[in-house]
Amino acid sequence: MTQVVFDEKGKTLGVKYAKVNQHNLLIDKNAEMPAARPVIQINPVRTPRMTCMYPKALHKYTFKRISGVVPVLRTPAKSTCPKVLRIPPIFVTHKTELRYNHSPMKNHHKLFFLLTLLFALLHLPQGIYAQQKSSKSKSKEKLYEKGEEPNQIIIKNAALINTEHLEFSPAFYQNGIVYVTSRRSSGAVDPKTGETFFELYYAEFDVEGMPMKPQEFSINLNSQVHEGPVSFNRSWDKLYFTRNNMSKGVRQSDKKGISHLKIYEATKGKFDWENVRELPFNSDEYSCMHPTLSPDGNRLYFSSDMPGGYGKFDLYMSEKVGDAWSLPINLGPDINTAGNEVFPFMHESGILFFSSDGRKGMGGLDLFMVNISGSKWSKVSNLGQPLNSPRDDFGFILNPEGTLGFLSSDRAGGYGKDDIYQVRLTRGLSYFNLNLELPAKIVSYNEVTNERIPNAAIYVFERDKDGFIRGNEAYEVEVKPSIDNPDQLELTLSRKSAARLGEPSLRTDPNGEAVTYLQAEKDYLIIAVCPGYKTRELQYSTIGEKGPQNIRVPLEESQCVTVLGQITSDKGEPVSYAKVHIANESSGEEQYIRTNIDGEFELCLPTRCQFKITAEKEGFQASASQMSTEGEIDLNKPVHMKISLGAVEENPFSGPLHTGSLIVLENIYYDFDKSAIRSGAARELDALAALMKQYP
Repeated sequence: MTQVVFDEKGKTLGVKYAKVNQHNLLIDKNAEMPAARPVIQINPVRTPRMTCMYPKALHKYTFKRISGVVPVLRTPAKSTCPKVLRIPPIFVTHKTELRYNHSPMKNHHKLFFLLTLLFALLHLPQGIYAQQKSSKSKSKEKLYEKGEEPNQIIIKNAALINTEHLEFSPAFYQNGIVYVTSRRSSGAVDPKTGETFFELYYAEFDVEGMPMKPQEFSINLNSQVHEGPVSFNRSWDKLYFTRNNMSKGVRQSDKKGISHLKIYEATKGKFDWENVRELPFNSDEYSCMHPTLSPDGNRLYFSSDMPGGYGKFDLYMSEKVGDAWSLPINLGPDINTAGNEVFPFMHESGILFFSSDGRKGMGGLDLFMVNISGSKWSKVSNLGQPLNSPRDDFGFILNPEGTLGFLSSDRAGGYGKDDIYQVRLTRGLSYFNLNLELPAKIVSYNEVTNERIPNAAIYVFERDKDGFIRGNEAYEVEVKPSIDNPDQLELTLSRKSAARLGEPSLRTDPNGEAVTYLQAEKDYLIIAVCPGYKTRELQYSTIGEKGPQNIRVPLEESQCVTVLGQITSDKGEPVSYAKVHIANESSGEEQYIRTNIDGEFELCLPTRCQFKITAEKEGFQASASQMSTEGEIDLNKPVHMKISLGAVEENPFSGPLHTGSLIVLENIYYDFDKSAIRSGAARELDALAALMKQYP
C-alpha cells in the first residue's frame, strides 16, 4: 500500500507533496474548521475508495466511473453537513483512501494532485506494490512515534532502605511505604531464613517518590514472630497483615510443630494500631497469608495452601458481609497452577498482580497480572522484562495513576538478599497494554426540562487510536450524480438514519438509564436516538478515567416531521439515485435531493405546511405525491412514503444502428464486497442483452 503523508506545510512525509487550503476540507458538522492533515493511501488493484475523518470517525467513499481522467477533489468554500466532494470520472480498477486526523494546519494551501504523480502511483507494477505493502507497517510505526515519548519504564534500587538483609513486599501508606524487613540486629533468628523474624517498617517518600530513612512502623504490631506483608484501606485507618499463628502472645503450632501463617486485622488508635484480631477463615492446619484489599474494601485477596486447591499455594478471595468475612473462594485454574501463587496486589483499575513459579517465566518467582474488573476475566500474562528477572520477583505494587510502583527482588546487583526497587512508568497503565473494562451508566434526558427519557436507543462505537470508526457502522458515504449535472459525481457523507443504524447497543430503562462496560483508555462515539427528538452524537473518552463512568446525553425535541421515503419502479425494484424535488407550497421554498443506492431518502419537514414531492429519473416517467404536515401530527412517529415510477415505453434500439453509434448504459451497482448485482441493475443488462441479440 503506497502512503502519501502531508506535513503542516503541505509537504509530504512519504511519496510526493500536495497542498491544502483551509476551505477545501471541513471536518466539523456545522462550522468551518482548519483543514486536517491528509494521509493518502493508493492500492492499484481494487475499487476506488476514499476514507475520511468526520469527526474522528472513519468513513469510506466508494465510487465507480470508467474513464482515463485522474481524480481531482474540491469542495465549496463554505459548507455544512453533509460535506460534498466533487470528482470527475476515475479508473474502476483502483482504490484510494484519504484519512484525516485532527491536526490544524498553520499554512493553508489548496489541495491538488499532480496528474503525472497519480498516474504513476496508480500504475505501479505489482512487485513494487507488494514491496511497498510489506513496508507499510514500519512506516506507520515511525510516523506514529514521531514526537511522542516512548513507552519507558525506569527501575531504581531504593538504596536508603535496603540492607544486607531482607527487605520486601511494600504497601502504600500515606506519603510513603510500609514494608517487611529482617534488619533487626538482635533477637530470635528463624532457622529457615537465617535472619531475625520479620518486622514492619515505614519509610516516607522524598520529592521523587523514593523511600527515605526508615523507622519502625508499630510497636504493638511488631512481635517476636513474623509480621508482614500488610494491606491498608483507603482511609488508612484499618489494615490487614500476615503473622505467625499466635494466641495471647504465645506462638502456636500444629501437630507437626509447624507454626502456620494467619491473616489479622487491626484498627488505628490514637497512638498506635490496636484491636488486633484474626480473620475467621484462618486455621491451625494451613496458612493464609499475603492479604490485599480491593479498593472499595469489600473483597480481600490472599494466598493459602488450604486443602482443595490446584497447587501448593493458591489465590483466594473472601467477600465482606456486614462486619464478617465470607468463606474463601478459590480464583480457579485460569489463575492458579500446580505451583505457588503468592504476593497478590489488587490495583484500582481492577488488575490483580501476583507472583507465581508455576507458569513459564524467566526463573524463580515471576510477576504476572490478570484483569478481573469486567464481566469476563482476561488471560494471565507475564509482566516480562525488566520487571521480571532470572531470580525471584514479587511483592509488586502500583499507585492508582499507574506511574509509580515498587517491587521486591533478589536480582543481581542488589544490596542484600531481597531488595525493594522503585518503578517509574512514564506512560502509566498503557505500559501493560491493558483491556480494562469500566462500568458505565448512560443517561438520556430532555435538555430543556431535564426529564429522563426512557426507551432511547443508544449506539456505542469504539474508535481506534487514530480516532477512526472502522467500516460504515455509523456513517455512510455515497457517490451520487449531481443534482445540476448528472455527469458530475458528488461524494456525500452523512450519518445513517435511525432505521439504518440497525439494532442499538443499548436502550434506556424507565429511568432513562442504560448500563454497559467501556474499555479503559479508549475513545468512543455515542449516538442516542429517540422518536420526537433530534439524534444526538457524543464523543466520549475513557483515557485517564478510573472507576464507574457517568455519561449524560442531552436530547433536543424535534420540531419537524420525519419522512422516510423510497422510490421504486412499477415492478417494486428500488430506483437508485433518483432525483427528488420537494416543493413547499405554503412558503414557496424548494429543495432537491437524490435517493441512495436503495432508492431511499429521508426528510425533516416543518409542520403546518403543504408539500409536493416529485421523483424522476432517466428511463422512467416522473411521479408526484402530495403531503401535508398540517393539523395534529405525532412528531414521535416517522411518516413512511413510497413513490412508484413507471418505465418509459419507447424502445431505445428501434431504429437502425450505424457504425460509430454510442450506446450509454446506466451504472451497474453491487453491494459492498459482493459479486451479485443489485435488483435495479437488471433492467440495464436486459436492454444490453436485447441489443446484442438484435445485432449479433
